[in-house]
Amino acid sequence: MGAGHAGLAASHFLDERSIDHVVLERGEVANSWRRERWDSFRLLTPNWQSRLPGHHYDGPDPDGYMTMGEVIAFIERFATLSRAPVRTGTTVTSVRRADGGYHVTTDRGDYRCRTVVIASGACNLPSVPGFAGAVPDSVEQLTPFGYRGPDQLPDGGVLVVGASATGVQLAAELRRSGRPVTLSVGEHVRMPRTYRGRDVLWWMDASGVWDEPFDRIDDLTRARRLPSPQLVGTPERTTLDLNALASMGVEIVGRWAAVRDGRALFSGGLRNVFSLADLKMRRLLDTFDEWARTHGRDAEIGPPEDFAASRVPERARLQLDLRSGEIRTIVWATGFRPDYGWLDVPVIDAKGLLRHEGGVVDSPGLYALGLPVLRRRRSTFIHGVEADAREVIDHLARHLAVRGGA
Repeated sequence: MGAGHAGLAASHFLDERSIDHVVLERGEVANSWRRERWDSFRLLTPNWQSRLPGHHYDGPDPDGYMTMGEVIAFIERFATLSRAPVRTGTTVTSVRRADGGYHVTTDRGDYRCRTVVIASGACNLPSVPGFAGAVPDSVEQLTPFGYRGPDQLPDGGVLVVGASATGVQLAAELRRSGRPVTLSVGEHVRMPRTYRGRDVLWWMDASGVWDEPFDRIDDLTRARRLPSPQLVGTPERTTLDLNALASMGVEIVGRWAAVRDGRALFSGGLRNVFSLADLKMRRLLDTFDEWARTHGRDAEIGPPEDFAASRVPERARLQLDLRSGEIRTIVWATGFRPDYGWLDVPVIDAKGLLRHEGGVVDSPGLYALGLPVLRRRRSTFIHGVEADAREVIDHLARHLAVRGGA
């Protein structure tokens, strides 16, 4: 279910094993890339990391970052080359257990199958706090799903909530448009775009950090819920952290905790939040340095680098009157969550997430792909799905063999 990069990778390995299957897609191939991204969107990963089974980037700019249109074309090309049996415009309304397999109901007919692979993604719905309903009606609210560019917003100040990759990118874009921007910051993952002359994601790849398997991660639940790193893909390979945003004139405030009498209330403790993010970044860079030393790579790579600590605002505001007209728009960059409203199988936990072990869901014959840290740290990235899909489909094939054929 789903004709994005994860669903198409699953189809590739199912076809390789001659397992009869169909890929159901509610919209078009690469639908989320078409419908749920803003106009200036670029991948966080460099082009050379864009690869799927038997298909990789072969253009003139391996160190660049794909635009939204290029990502769509890349995935469409993979669908064509793999001849995936995709049925677009088919919305799944129910999946339930039946006769040792599953009964799938769609708006274009029903299916019976031995197994199901859920590849519908982890970002189907924006996560917006409940107190958003207490924001005055005079302030427009939207999420990244509805945001396309600065021109669509009313004139005036913008409050961006969330400091993951999406939040910092939108804050920077809106500030460059000339608008006053306030950024509400909670826990975040600070990361430089380049380190010692190489893209930081080259280090993640080369050092093996991204290949750490899910069953060796100490706190897997936390790892799966970490916000995306503060990165942006630009031709200049720019670092976009809170220091860079502050230098642009973005006002930094703490985590938005509540709304009271039309006022946004922000938590204190930014110094501790910043220190923790800086500490984690330094530990990651130390891991890279240790890898370079032990593998004899120091001579060919630039020397270790130091980065300035995140600058804590001298007097960060603890509240903001949303009725004053200072803020005309709120952009909720507070993360996303999956939508399993159609899944009539008891495999969802109290937080609305699938219960699974490395993509093997807690129901025989049910599988998942494309979720955070599914089988390794890079699972949600385009280049991370190939190994995951191969292993998940291996398990699926063994399940079919035990049950008596495909």
